[in-house]
Amino acid sequence: MSKTRTHRIDRHTDPEGPYPPTEEMLAEPIDPELRKAQGERLKKAWAMPKGWRYISAVNNSEVGKWYSLTAFGFMILAGIMSLIMRVQLAVPENDFVSADLYNQLFTMHGSAMMFLFAVPMFEAISILLLPGFLGARDMPFPRLSAYGYWAFLIGGIFVMGSILFGAAPDSGWFMYPPLATQSEGIGSDVWLLGLSFIEVASIAAAVELIVGTLKCRPPGMRVNVMPLYAWYVLVVGGMILFAFPPLIAGDFLFEMERSFDWPFFDPTRGGDPMLWQHLFWIFGHPEVYIIFLPSIAIAAMVVPTAAQRPIVGYSWIVLSAVGTGFLSFGLWVHHMFTTGLPALSLGFFSAASEAVVIPTGIQLFAFVATLMVGRVKMSLPMLWIAGALAIFTAGGLTGVMIAIAPFDWQVHDSYFIVAHLHYTLFGGMVFPLIAGIYYFYPFMTKKTMSVRLGRWAFWLLFTGFNITFLPMHLTGLKGMPRRVFTYPGDVGWDWLNMISTIGAFIAAAGFAVFAYDLLRPKGRQPKAPRNPWNGGTLEWSAETTDHGWGSRSIPYVTTRYPLWQQKGIVERMDEGRYYLPDAEEGLRETLVTSVIDAKPLQVMRVTGPAWVTLWAAAFTGGAFILPTFHIYVPAIISGVLAILCICYWLWTSTAIIPEKTKKDAGLGLKLPIYISGPGAAGWWGVFITMLGDATAFASLIFGVFFYWTASPDFPPEGSIHANWIVMAAAAALLTASWGAMLGSRQLNMNGRGDLATACLVAAPLLALAGIGAMILSVWLPGLEPTSHVYPAVMWGLVVWTSAHVGAGVIMQLYCLAAVIFGKVTPRYDAPLWNVTLFWHFVILTVLVTAAVVAALPRVL
Repeated sequence: MSKTRTHRIDRHTDPEGPYPPTEEMLAEPIDPELRKAQGERLKKAWAMPKGWRYISAVNNSEVGKWYSLTAFGFMILAGIMSLIMRVQLAVPENDFVSADLYNQLFTMHGSAMMFLFAVPMFEAISILLLPGFLGARDMPFPRLSAYGYWAFLIGGIFVMGSILFGAAPDSGWFMYPPLATQSEGIGSDVWLLGLSFIEVASIAAAVELIVGTLKCRPPGMRVNVMPLYAWYVLVVGGMILFAFPPLIAGDFLFEMERSFDWPFFDPTRGGDPMLWQHLFWIFGHPEVYIIFLPSIAIAAMVVPTAAQRPIVGYSWIVLSAVGTGFLSFGLWVHHMFTTGLPALSLGFFSAASEAVVIPTGIQLFAFVATLMVGRVKMSLPMLWIAGALAIFTAGGLTGVMIAIAPFDWQVHDSYFIVAHLHYTLFGGMVFPLIAGIYYFYPFMTKKTMSVRLGRWAFWLLFTGFNITFLPMHLTGLKGMPRRVFTYPGDVGWDWLNMISTIGAFIAAAGFAVFAYDLLRPKGRQPKAPRNPWNGGTLEWSAETTDHGWGSRSIPYVTTRYPLWQQKGIVERMDEGRYYLPDAEEGLRETLVTSVIDAKPLQVMRVTGPAWVTLWAAAFTGGAFILPTFHIYVPAIISGVLAILCICYWLWTSTAIIPEKTKKDAGLGLKLPIYISGPGAAGWWGVFITMLGDATAFASLIFGVFFYWTASPDFPPEGSIHANWIVMAAAAALLTASWGAMLGSRQLNMNGRGDLATACLVAAPLLALAGIGAMILSVWLPGLEPTSHVYPAVMWGLVVWTSAHVGAGVIMQLYCLAAVIFGKVTPRYDAPLWNVTLFWHFVILTVLVTAAVVAALPRVL
């Protein structure tokens, strides 16, 4: 025991030196020549690649801008689609577009707005802004951000480009079976595989943002003094982590049916289309709040600045944001009130839908209270926030109406729902987002946007929006259904549709003015002042010069509004009086701190420009996109190349053994350069990723119990079951593989490298044998997945679990190579910690799969 403890202390070397810093330490004089030399070294280390190499950049400032502009471009394309639809509906019995093209337009409009604009725009803005809010140098995994962006770009072009070839999905952005599963052509596959690829990028960005918020806060910034924006990033990132995986699980089942005829949603063979609705709306309703909460986060930063005082009710806002995120997962069934669910279910979900108004209202009332007690200056961002509050409140009122099941029965799938949705999303997302762009534009570009053009854009968009969507409430109450491409002229809908079409073009003019102001060249315009709004949070400490380093030095922060409440903090940051004022080794570095108290733990070396992220994204795209066209061999080759690129990326840029154990982080504090286990950012990245993965697996298990409760013959009488003996052997082999992985970490930690290597040789062999036994357990008895949903779902669980074990084998082989080639030692063992953590989740998946496949059917 003592030997183990000695090695653990040796590995996790504690910080040395004074902490927290005293006023005397912060006031010590600094040699001007030293300060200048430090600045030059930082500038060189964080320099952006020039010329055509610029696209290899991974800085959060550049990736965030690319991400934001790409999402904005997809929004413009989706808006053009909506204008085409409004032209089609302007007059009765119009033939401007065909019914088939109209179906593609409304499907792509909804899909693009949800998957290519709303969620990606939050992640893009957060990647761009979050390091500034935290006074950090960069996000913890810059190459992961770049990989996510390139995946988003490739997937978005593929999905949006399909409409140019008449191959776009045409079954609605929710893709309900059996219409979508039995759709001719490749439109449904484009939607499934293309957007699944984009969902991977969204989850990657969420992991980056969560870890950045938890582990890269400046020293002293405890969780109860984080900027509200960081709290919202944490809540929304968590929601993405638990909302997107059920859709990924549904996509998996959907594509298995499309590609291999496994009847998950085919009622003639025991399937049930309702399962897709449950999985989709478990994702779909939290997504509304995933869209809404980031915009509230922007308001939470603009409102205190407009009032020139700290926010009222900080703790209440945080609790309300968390409560909104939690409650949002209990509302999905209110999208299914007309599907014939039991009255008890309707009552429960109706009450939950009403209850979510409470935390939302608390947040809005806190903003109003802040404005009331402050001295408000009606700036341009505040004008957009005011418009957002007005529109969102109207959308919230209609939301309360449709949360009542009898009313929803009357207006479901009518234009009343279209009006409600757009009032909620425009008020809850678009208007606050534009406010945030005007507010943060000086931080992002060191320039300002035009106040005159901003007011023109606001009034055109505000007026046009209400002219477009306010009449739709009446259109819906008059009985006009959604998703019809034309209508007769004698039912009283024609004049309402004409008004809506006129309003749509007025709103488009407002967007055009905003887009022109955003994108017009500003080279001759003088630079904006450093803190033009007199904000109190750290992002406004950024210098007006374009340096890639973020903060000149990482400050010690003890208040919620340090620029207002910590005297001289900006000057001290500029003078390099805080942490990491230098880049002696010419490497990019940031601080890693503890999750709760933000105590310094590590000087983390982050990665610089790289091409491998672009190649990894391109090959990953090939693995997702090529199967759409039934091109399977090149797809498999692309998948292998993507894995090789990722392995090269990890091998060359993560968990590098440093040239020394500790370094001076500034103010006399010496911190480790390398840590592993729960203190490390990489460990948290794996943990958070696997929480999302476990949610997807839980969604598949939910499907098994759904079939059991929804169908009287699941499993059918006389069904063949999996071979429980072979499945038990598979579970035993895979448990042994997990044990070998765990043992290798412990043995390596204790300096027993020979035995650790032996365990790493045995672990993948045991895992491969376990995969084979698991597949044999359903293959040998003759379970035919195309015959009925019961064998299909058993096979589905085996395929899902086997794929994860396969990923675990690759990781085990990576660790084996790391041990052999000296990348892992008893002190430097982060890969072993991270892969062992992955295997903790894998073995839980294996044991649950074994129980559900081999034991549960015999009990049912």
